[in-house]
Amino acid sequence: MNGILPVFRRSLRESWRSALGWTVGVTAVQALYLPLYPSLGGSDQLQGLIDALPKELVDTLGYDQISSGAGYTQSTFYGLMGFLLLTIAAVSWGSAALAGAEESGRAELDLAHGIGRVPYALESALSVLVRLLWLGAFSGLVVWALNGPAELELEPVRIVGASAALTGLAFLTASAALLAGAATGRRVWATGAGAGIAVLGYILQALAKQSSDLEWLNALSPYAWVYRQSPLAEGVDAAGLALTWGVALVLASASALALRARDLRG
Repeated sequence: MNGILPVFRRSLRESWRSALGWTVGVTAVQALYLPLYPSLGGSDQLQGLIDALPKELVDTLGYDQISSGAGYTQSTFYGLMGFLLLTIAAVSWGSAALAGAEESGRAELDLAHGIGRVPYALESALSVLVRLLWLGAFSGLVVWALNGPAELELEPVRIVGASAALTGLAFLTASAALLAGAATGRRVWATGAGAGIAVLGYILQALAKQSSDLEWLNALSPYAWVYRQSPLAEGVDAAGLALTWGVALVLASASALALRARDLRG
């Protein structure tokens, strides 16, 4: 493999169909949910439905703010469906990048052609990051495009912040999968680590909303780091955003060290 960033370039070249599919899927979800806001967001029927739900569930899903455009977009897309879809994409790409390549034998073949383990891991992580950045940016553009027609009344700068939060959260999940894959060489462990981080983070912030005595759990939840303060309604929490991206980058860097420190499985 020759040229600049060969692993990165090949990974993007081979994954563009997957990235396109995820882009279409995310866009379809946005096109399904967001235009419904004028008829659903402030309707008495929806409010009556929400009032009938347990308060704990309403707080967890963010439905207590659903009557506003910012609350509706946060609770339906950024905090739920967008989070779910980007998490699945992140876990899939992150587990395939190192663990999947090792299980298929490709990693061993690539490394035999003179690519160092650290560059190999970092280029793989960069490829995952670029794809997630694309999904985050494109989804933000779709929200911006639907902002007027759907009467969401969102501030463009806050859409940028919400998209950065969603992307950072997804990349943290992917980085956990990368690290587990680099450390074990097994895709099942990489998938479990990535999905586990996402699920645990969501559960912890949900528990924190049930009682003031449990609010300390927010400090352990990446989901709460970026969403405890609504990015669309109040502006993104800069400290939480920086922490999320910082942890994600540390985990991605650690995957390179983990891959370098062990023998590949034959």
